[in-house]
Amino acid sequence: MSVIERLMGAAFGIHFADQIALVSVPLIAALVFQAPAEVIGLLIACQSMAHLLGSIPFGILVDNAQQRTLVICATLVSLIGFAGAGTAVLLGSLFWFGVCITVAGFGVVLFTLTTLSILPKVVEPTELGTANASIELPRALNSFAVPLCIGIVISTASTGWMFPAATFGAALALVFTLRLPRFDVVPKNEKQNVFRRIAEGGRFVIRNNLLRAISLCAIFWNFAFSALLVSMVPFIRDVLQVDEGVFGIALAAFGVGAIGGSWVSRMFVDQMPPNFVLLFGPACSLLSALVLFLTPVGVSVFVIYAAFVLLGFGPSMWLIAQNSVRQIVSPVNMLGRVNAVIQTTIYGVRPLAALIAGGVVGATSPQIGLGLVVIGFGLSFLAAAFSGLRGITSYGALKKAVVV
Repeated sequence: MSVIERLMGAAFGIHFADQIALVSVPLIAALVFQAPAEVIGLLIACQSMAHLLGSIPFGILVDNAQQRTLVICATLVSLIGFAGAGTAVLLGSLFWFGVCITVAGFGVVLFTLTTLSILPKVVEPTELGTANASIELPRALNSFAVPLCIGIVISTASTGWMFPAATFGAALALVFTLRLPRFDVVPKNEKQNVFRRIAEGGRFVIRNNLLRAISLCAIFWNFAFSALLVSMVPFIRDVLQVDEGVFGIALAAFGVGAIGGSWVSRMFVDQMPPNFVLLFGPACSLLSALVLFLTPVGVSVFVIYAAFVLLGFGPSMWLIAQNSVRQIVSPVNMLGRVNAVIQTTIYGVRPLAALIAGGVVGATSPQIGLGLVVIGFGLSFLAAAFSGLRGITSYGALKKAVVV
């Protein structure tokens, strides 16, 4: 079994667990804890807080520590967090539920950052597109299968099984990471302190027009996506007045789109110019948000599902393309910090967005929350459209430009 195959196995387990958490947190908050929109927003903020607090220190670790050890630790942390969240649900403790899903999130963040830095060590630059698509495929598959299962059974079964299943996924990931080989460690500069190394990664991202554009595009996208998660359950339940299970099935439709986008990227990476993909993804998101915002009461739920398919398809292709750009333009000894800075900026906005959206929906209506979603995805598209991302015609040409 190759390194890529082992990473794919680990990614399948960790994303299986993470997708369960993504779907079940707002559902458990609403159905088990009877939480209002503000509390749902707070819990989603806790779930994504790890990106804000953990990305920078983890990025330094990734640049300087043995990456096999890091991915093992990542799966262990997630295992503990998901197991604790399941226990908190059984005990009826909302506080410890929030704490444990936050802990699990730290493991997912560390796993993602480490994996992104391992890939350039095991494949050639021209093969990064295919490798990134291979690692992205397990997340896409889980983003389809997990919400679909939850959406189907949520009306007929208790929620007690969700986090034990997530714990199993983290344990599966641990099995695969234990089979990874050791990787080369780039010697660190002992004279440079931690804060200077963080600042070095931040300056590189800010000064590089491609990385800066990727960061801005993703910041707005993740703000919108987090606001969407907060707004959709109240919108489905209170406005459209359909079963909450539609939310799970809608996220499964998102997964269908993500699978399609990942498959297309993997099969046709050499035929699609990166600049097309980097604009197509945000455009799909904006169109999807407009469909949801304009959805009238009484419309078929299949309209919602179609919008989520579109939301999964384009952004999954964008994610693969921008990962390849990051890995090509960043120095090997700085890749962990560059990824950490970008992860902090793009995913760190999710807690803020969840809190804002929760407050807006609670004070006004779910439709106003969806209005925030439209604005966020619109700004994401503009950030990509008016940037240097339009000029990336091939990964090979980009690599040559960086070398020169």
